Amino acid sequence: MTDDTKNDDTGLVTRADIEAARERIDDVVHRTPLDTSRTFADLSGAASVGLKLENVQRTGSFKIRGAYNKMAQLSADEREAGVISSSAGNHAQGVALAGQVLDTDTTIVVPDVTPAAKIEATRGYGAEVVVEGDIYERSYEFALERAAETGETFVHPFDDEDIIAGQGTIGLELREQYPDLDTVLVAIGGGGLISGIGTVLKAHDPTTRVIGVQPEGAAHAKPTLESDPGEIHELPDVDTVAEGIADTRLLETTAANVREVVDDVVSVSDRDIVTAVTLLAERAKTVVEGAGAAPLAAALSDAVDVADKHVAVVISGGNVNLTDHAELTRTGLHELGRYAEARLAVDGWPTAVSDVVETVEAEGAELDVLERARRGSGLGTDAVDHPNRVPVTVGLEGSGPDHLVGVLDAIAELDSVDVLSSLPEE
Repeated sequence: MTDDTKNDDTGLVTRADIEAARERIDDVVHRTPLDTSRTFADLSGAASVGLKLENVQRTGSFKIRGAYNKMAQLSADEREAGVISSSAGNHAQGVALAGQVLDTDTTIVVPDVTPAAKIEATRGYGAEVVVEGDIYERSYEFALERAAETGETFVHPFDDEDIIAGQGTIGLELREQYPDLDTVLVAIGGGGLISGIGTVLKAHDPTTRVIGVQPEGAAHAKPTLESDPGEIHELPDVDTVAEGIADTRLLETTAANVREVVDDVVSVSDRDIVTAVTLLAERAKTVVEGAGAAPLAAALSDAVDVADKHVAVVISGGNVNLTDHAELTRTGLHELGRYAEARLAVDGWPTAVSDVVETVEAEGAELDVLERARRGSGLGTDAVDHPNRVPVTVGLEGSGPDHLVGVLDAIAELDSVDVLSSLPEE
């Protein structure tokens, strides 16, 4: 395992590198809170769960730590040339803010799937944003090509020892804030975050379990971890709601560090992820993007055994469009059995709608959506096509499946309403 000696030419980051990074970035980054959650401990069977809330870090994610640590060490000529990088969105904001603090011009190349909120925030820090490529790998290749043509200084989002050391400062804070921890769950995209955190925790106590978490649609790290040294598994494409960790592979530096400090990598479904996003909003009162919720999803879905463990869950980011977050949480409620949609046909618009609203309220449920549909819009019943019948779609939130069935039964008892069907889950 790694020790406290200074980094050599192996590409492995050490605790000494990370402690130096903390001194370098201390005036720029926040020491983010560690919130313990009895609710998530009970749901997962853990002895305790601590949420390391990097979603409240400057720029909304941990990425400013590594970006600033790297850029603060660039030479005057490298800064003068301007910095270019590629990102799925969070590293973009980290580089942009670091450039603003260091008075350095920055350009970020992002893929098409990058949320608008991340793009606008990056521009807000003064960076130029170039949208290029359908996935991150295409953006990365474009940024490298442009750097070669223009002479700009390329700052890698994860495969760099200084980037890893900056991200590892989270591990130093974890040891101080949560001394009982014996397991840490960390999302893996390119592997920089877990490389840094794992280095600190293993140097302090080699028995600490360091577990990486990836979405099933971007699960490249475990095959690399299990392959021969020097071999890196690459996916041809990725498909996940967690665009922040939608990488296709580790690279040389992160692969070497992951092999050194990571005990295992598990994968979770997008359904698990949206459920975790929903529970974090409801129980922890915190907005988290899909990538940031993946580690909690692993604990709650039994992807990893955390029974009776003291588990640190790194919530890595919260940069998500509000409309996307609403959709994620609605889907999460579906997964929890607490949301249902139904097609209705009402007689006497809009009076019948008032009857529906009053019935939902009387049954103790919440009416999330009520939409009037076009007649003959494929609802599959002659009743809807009658001139006096209006097709309506409703979305209902309740305490569970039985409650929602009761609400729909009560609506069906109204003389002015027919419940045509419940919509299947998306």
